[in-house]
Amino acid sequence: MRGQEGGDQTEDQTTDGALLAGRLSYRQFRHGYRTGIEPVLLAAAVPARVGQRVLEAGCGAGAGMLCLCARQPGLAGAGVEADPATAALARHNWSANGLHQLVVHETRLPTLPAGLGRFDHVFANPPWHRANASASPLARRDLARRAAPGLLESWIAALAPLLTRSASLTLILPAASHAQASGAMLDSGFGAVTLLPLWPKAGVAAKIVLLQGRAGSAAGGGVLPGLVLHKAGGGYTEDADRVLRGGEALYLGL
Repeated sequence: MRGQEGGDQTEDQTTDGALLAGRLSYRQFRHGYRTGIEPVLLAAAVPARVGQRVLEAGCGAGAGMLCLCARQPGLAGAGVEADPATAALARHNWSANGLHQLVVHETRLPTLPAGLGRFDHVFANPPWHRANASASPLARRDLARRAAPGLLESWIAALAPLLTRSASLTLILPAASHAQASGAMLDSGFGAVTLLPLWPKAGVAAKIVLLQGRAGSAAGGGVLPGLVLHKAGGGYTEDADRVLRGGEALYLGL
């Protein structure tokens, strides 16, 4: 991602940049939570097809949905976001990239607005810092990063009823949270729960993982070989570059 910054230091100042090697325009806040590679990787793992409905839970400024719709045009759906100013940025970003069919609902999970309907795919990058971790001086950043106890379980339980049968739920998480999230998915009626590790470099322990399950499935899950993100000498590996810059898909088996 690239960006341009101005000189004003106010919390609501924005920067204009791009995703997927310039294919998508992207505006975000200069200060506070800044978009990294996680939403791009998350979007790459969502097995959506033309005409399906998708929901991004905790959509932030909309990077994940942007990348998903760039790879798979013809989707309908929505995002939910707790912070009103961030939700407004998602609306701007989706509209600026021609995604006028998407809507953003302002709500704090696990509360969801009535009338959302059902979805073929739901995906999320939940907050993952412990509730007792040091608070950020910026409330918006704190909201996006710190998780109250039981947050994963409450998000998964709230999202599960929105899915059609055999629909997918895809999460990107810290590696340390995969067992907790897998258990919550099984408790909420998901099967075929599959883990894809994201290795920082070859031979280095994964810090983040992708986790995906299928609603109502009785199939067993598994662990995939994973994706190595960086070469030993720096820069993205060819496989990672095809996803992060080229917008290609990551397949978790659904």
